[in-house]
Order: sequence, then structure tokens, then C-alpha cells
Amino acid sequence: MTDPAPEVHATAVPNDLSVERLRVRPAGDGSLRVDPASVGWRYLSFETATLQGDESRVIGAPDHESAIVNVSGGDLVLDLGDGEEAVLAGRTTVFDRPASVFYVPAGGTVEVTAIQRASRTWTTIAIASAPTRAAISADFGPVWVRPEDVRIEIRGAGRSTREIRHLIGPEFPADRLLLVEVITPAGNWSSWPPHKHDVDDMPTEAVLEEVYHYRFRRPEAWGIQRLYRAPGGPLGEARDGVWAVRDGETVIVTDGYHPFVATDADDAYYLNALAGDRRTMACSFDPALDHVRERWASEPLDPRVLPATTRPAS
Repeated sequence: MTDPAPEVHATAVPNDLSVERLRVRPAGDGSLRVDPASVGWRYLSFETATLQGDESRVIGAPDHESAIVNVSGGDLVLDLGDGEEAVLAGRTTVFDRPASVFYVPAGGTVEVTAIQRASRTWTTIAIASAPTRAAISADFGPVWVRPEDVRIEIRGAGRSTREIRHLIGPEFPADRLLLVEVITPAGNWSSWPPHKHDVDDMPTEAVLEEVYHYRFRRPEAWGIQRLYRAPGGPLGEARDGVWAVRDGETVIVTDGYHPFVATDADDAYYLNALAGDRRTMACSFDPALDHVRERWASEPLDPRVLPATTRPAS
């Protein structure tokens, strides 16, 4: 007897959270947490925490996969058991290079410890997790993703040029989790043209729960995130939220289109964590703005996003 095909949901869970509750501000220590119970969706949990030098934490669960991201600060030592260790390299800022990531399969646990150094006495981490399906994830093992392993994509053109860092992509041996980092130069748009992924309509679109977690080159800076639902859809009445998002905050993307723009004074970063029934990033674009992709063929890339070795001389 063959295993039944995994269930694929037709739409995101209808959600009536107020616009105010879709933005999550960190606590005084910089930590925050989003999970299915607080959001009303199926799978994705996301949290951030700052570990002081030599502080430890155990991560992993019997029926959930997890991904640990060293966001910034010092190195992390991971005790993998049986005398094995991995070191997730830190970075001074999120703009320096792709993050170091460690994937913990369901049933595995690791102890992470922040390493105290003279210049970095703390480490900020993000943890994404989701429930797994035994038929899919039984053979998955731990995976250490180093910065040099991350595929970097330059997407868009002109004022929508941005850098995409694929930390855990669809080809990665995971069940539900997907992770990307996005660098948006000052004044540029990303997640542009606006796209959504709340209906299963493959190969065009799949249902994906998502969070946006923001950092800025200047901690005092802010950017603009919009999340809007078109009227007449299957997920409820039209909804439109616009926020001036700040360093350390997170926006919950339950459904709908969700573009972002950085102010013309500050470079922006966000970490996207996603989870769904399919290993894909398939999405559909707002038909009112999809035409902007046609311009990219004739627009130059923003030179600020090009690798340093190919940027025009200043």
C-alpha cells in the first residue's frame, strides 16, 4: 500500500486579525514570537531572541523542523551531540553577507551557545519552525548552511532592484520551511510588483504563510510595508494595512499582496520565513501592476545592488 498523497489546502485560513495585530513589535529585550495560536494559521512559528555571551538555548522538537538564523552579532556554537559541533559565523550587520543557518529536522535537537568576544558580546538569532509530515521528512538530516553556500539573486531593475539571498529554497531537503533574506537599497521597492500566495492554483500560485522581519542600516530608520486584500476574494472582506515598520519589527502576511519600499535615506533588510503544503515560491501578481515587470528588460540594474567587483567606479 502506498502512502496517501499529502493534503494540499485550497486557500489560506480565512483571517480577521485587525491591521494593528498584523504588525508585531519586539519586547524590551528585542525578542518577539509569532505562532499558529496567535495568528490563526496552520503551520509557521517565528521568533527572535538575543543571547548574551555564553548564554545557551536548546532548539528542536519531535514533530517540527526548525531553522536557526544567526542574524547578527557574535558566533554561535552548536552542540550536535556525540562530540560534534558547528559554528554559525556572526556578522557585524545583516548587510555584510548572507546569514549562517542551521536546519534541525524533526526529532533532532541542538544546543546553541553565543560566543563572547571583545567586540561582540551578544548574538541575535531568529528561529523558524513548522510541523512536519512523517512520510516526507523521515529521511531528512541536519544541514549547515554557510554564507558561501547561499545562492544570491539580483531581482528587478531600476528602482526595484534588490538582492535576494536564498537561505532555504524549494530545492532544500526540508518539508515546509522556506527562508530568504532581501536587501533593499535606499529608495527602492521590493516584493514588487505586489504578489500574493494565498490560493492553491499551481503552477501559478501556492498557499504560503509568511512573516517579514526588518532590520535597517541605521537602527533609527523605517520603511513602508503594505498588505492588502482585493475585494471579492475567497478570504474575506477587503483589508488594507500600511505600516512604517522599524528595526526589529515583524509583519504577519496571512494573505493578500504585500509590497515594501525603503525610504530614500536608508538601506533596508528583511528576513522572510514561509511555510506551506508545497515546496515552491509560486505566487501571482496584482494584475493592476504586473506590467511593471515588462520594463525591466530595458531598465539598467541599480549599481548599488551589483557585486562589488562589477560596480561602476565611483
